Amino acid sequence: MNEYPALLVAGCLLLGLIVGSFLNVVIYRLPKIMERNWKAECRVILGQEEETPAPAPFNLAFPQSHCPHCLAPVKPWQNIPVLSYVLLKGRCANCGTGISLRYLVIEICSGLLAALAAWKFGASLQLLAALAFLWVLLTLTMIDADHQLLPDQLTLPLLWLGLMLNTQGLFAPLTDAVIGAAAGYLTLWLVFHAFRLLTGKEGMGYGDFKLLAALGAWMGWQMLPLIILLSSLVGAVTGSVLLVVQRKGRGTPIPFGPYLAGAGVIALFWGKMLIGSYLQFAGFK
Repeated sequence: MNEYPALLVAGCLLLGLIVGSFLNVVIYRLPKIMERNWKAECRVILGQEEETPAPAPFNLAFPQSHCPHCLAPVKPWQNIPVLSYVLLKGRCANCGTGISLRYLVIEICSGLLAALAAWKFGASLQLLAALAFLWVLLTLTMIDADHQLLPDQLTLPLLWLGLMLNTQGLFAPLTDAVIGAAAGYLTLWLVFHAFRLLTGKEGMGYGDFKLLAALGAWMGWQMLPLIILLSSLVGAVTGSVLLVVQRKGRGTPIPFGPYLAGAGVIALFWGKMLIGSYLQFAGFK
């Protein structure tokens, strides 16, 4: 594969498009699965589990993908990434209801990120790890944007996987990874409590702490200042624009996870170059 990099990039692009279709399922269903589990746990605590009929099975595999409007099942040929959306002209084959463009966008983003990872890392263990890293970040981005929620089911495995991979120094020395995980969590934890003491409000959720800890576990503590700077700048600018365009008040909550995830992607591909350029500009090299 390294002798034919174009073939590797094309293969990863195709794989990314296919995985992107599955990520759409995870993004839509995982929050609903979590909500159903929370309600079931509450019924058990309140002693109401026998009064409520058992709900129909609902997970990532069941029920089959279907149109949310007419409930018609999506046939295999209608579920081909990108191509089916284009051929169906973005509409349900049964009732003609429009299909959200976001499904197509997520598939394309998944494919492009996979292709970029193939170009960056070549045929290697780093490539396989980077694909998992990027796809999880894409999933977290969309779930947080929709629900202001960063599920432990994704952030914690991402954190532990980063530490396990770096026992072999895949992206950073293990010591740097462990310090990065702890520093990432504690940095936002301190910001959270300082903001709450000053304002009496909670400025972010614990999921943000865990996500930054995961990024530190993957790339080491040296990348944390860059990730925090990029996510804060982009978050501040984007948040200000949204408040103006959508005419919402300053108290409107804005998810921070997508900006952390975006900064993590930038750090993975260009972090060392950006830090090196800054040090050279500042006269440290």
